[in-house]
Amino acid sequence: MSRRALRAMEDPAAAVRDAEVVIIVVPLLVDDAKCPDFSALDAATAAVGPHLAEGVLVSYETTLPVGATRGRFVPALAHLSGLETGSGLFVCHSPERVSSGTVFRDLRQYPKLVGGIDRESDRRAVEFYEGVLDFDDREDLPRRNGVWSLGSAEAAELAKLAETSYRDLNIAFANELAIAAEGIGVDVAAVIEGCNSQPYSHIHHPGVWVGGHCIPVYPHLLMSSIEGLRLAPVARQINDGMAERAVEKIAERLGGLADRRVAVLGLAFRGGVKEDAVSGAYALVDSLESKGATALVHDPLFSRDELVTRGFQVHRLGDSVDAVVLHTDHPEYRELGSQEMGDPEVVYDGRRVLNPERFAAHQLVRIGHGEDRRS
Repeated sequence: MSRRALRAMEDPAAAVRDAEVVIIVVPLLVDDAKCPDFSALDAATAAVGPHLAEGVLVSYETTLPVGATRGRFVPALAHLSGLETGSGLFVCHSPERVSSGTVFRDLRQYPKLVGGIDRESDRRAVEFYEGVLDFDDREDLPRRNGVWSLGSAEAAELAKLAETSYRDLNIAFANELAIAAEGIGVDVAAVIEGCNSQPYSHIHHPGVWVGGHCIPVYPHLLMSSIEGLRLAPVARQINDGMAERAVEKIAERLGGLADRRVAVLGLAFRGGVKEDAVSGAYALVDSLESKGATALVHDPLFSRDELVTRGFQVHRLGDSVDAVVLHTDHPEYRELGSQEMGDPEVVYDGRRVLNPERFAAHQLVRIGHGEDRRS
């Protein structure tokens, strides 16, 4: 690729005016009531629409509620551009399916899903993405890896919401199993490993929180556009309750949290990625402080100033605290022991990555690990 093949531009009009394809991938967030906030996407559409040339293809790659492409954005683009769909204006939905830190790998590994608002939009979308993307061979797929047309914008929208919500539901089931395992005195990790030895079982792992741009957000987009869903709301309730449950476990061990110092290890929502979108650290800190504790946060990827700017008190590894809750599975945390943590009374391993041999038996609490009842 030529060094001049990509150019960054600040003027939407100049960027769009001569384009044959326009890809819109600005964020769609949810507000405090968990309803879609279209403000950024509406603004991007308003900036693009008046400058579209006849015959252009507009592809929305932002994950959307079902029906948003056809029902919200197509009328806006047609009105702003003066173009007619099916002749001068072509629109598709092609959801991005990549993760922070692995974008280029994911583009090659995962089929590119597309769905047009009409047959010609669909054809143009397939032709465009086949021309700009390369794909790895994958024998595990039912058909050749590449650009997959799903037949409509609505099908593409639903596919992205479904694949992400599936993970949320699966994690919620794993979290319920973890709670059950603690109650009957068994280790959920051994249970899940046993289950997944059968090829039709794919149970995920429990955790103190489900964070990030996607998994905790997209079920709400699904629920906002499909009425009567029953599993997705329950999964969200279970997963959102795991941070509070961790704090309650710590409080039980300490006999209360008033005037206690508790360190939260990890602000990032996922290990090795400097991103705090919908991070459980915020929920943990809020819960700890609501019970009278002093909550401190450490993360090897965030500077002291970055933590302070986000409203946290900063923890330094090794400083004395009454309890520690491991929120993020950073590689730097995996080999920590009691001494490196300041010898706290309680350590709650919310990701099951700590080595039990480096802690006293009474000290370490692992999610999904019940007390052995064998005599």
